[in-house]
Amino acid sequence: VQLKMEYEVIKHDEHATGQQKQITAQIEQHEKELADLTEVWQSEKALMQGAQGFREELDNAKIAYGKAERDSDIAEMSRLKYSVIPELEKKLANAEQAEGQEQVTFKLLRTKVTDNEIAEVVSAATGIPVSKMLQGEREKLLNMESFLHKRVIGQDEAVISVSNAVRRSR
Repeated sequence: VQLKMEYEVIKHDEHATGQQKQITAQIEQHEKELADLTEVWQSEKALMQGAQGFREELDNAKIAYGKAERDSDIAEMSRLKYSVIPELEKKLANAEQAEGQEQVTFKLLRTKVTDNEIAEVVSAATGIPVSKMLQGEREKLLNMESFLHKRVIGQDEAVISVSNAVRRSR
C-alpha cells in the first residue's frame, strides 16, 4: 500500500522515471509474494479443514445415533453404529494422520499453540521477559530453596522441609 501511494505521488513527476520503474518492480515483486503465500495458505487451510469436517460429521452421526436410540429405530441405529460411524472414524484418523505428517511442512497455519507463542503474547502484555517465563519447572524446584532462604530468615529447617514437600508433590 505504501509503495502504491509513493507511485501515485511520483507518477506525474517527469524527472522520477527511474524511481517509477523501481517502485513498479517492487510492487510486482510484493504482489507475486502475496499470491504465492495466499496459495500456500489456502492449501494448508484445506488440509486442516479436512479433519475438522470429518470431526463434525462424526459428531452429527453420533447425535443421530442417540436420536435413533431414543426413537427405538433399530434399522437406523444399526446403520449408524456399524456402517457410518466406523467409516467416519477411519476417515478422521486418516485425515489426522495426514495432517500430522503435513504439520512439519506447514508455513503459515498450525493446529496447536506452542509454549513459546503463549510466552511471547503474555510477555508482550505484561512486560515480563520471555526467558523468565520459560524458565523450566525443574530449575524452579532446584532454586526454590535458595530463593526461600533469601526471603525467610532464621527458619532454615522450615525452608528445607517446605522445599522438600513441594518437590515430593511434583
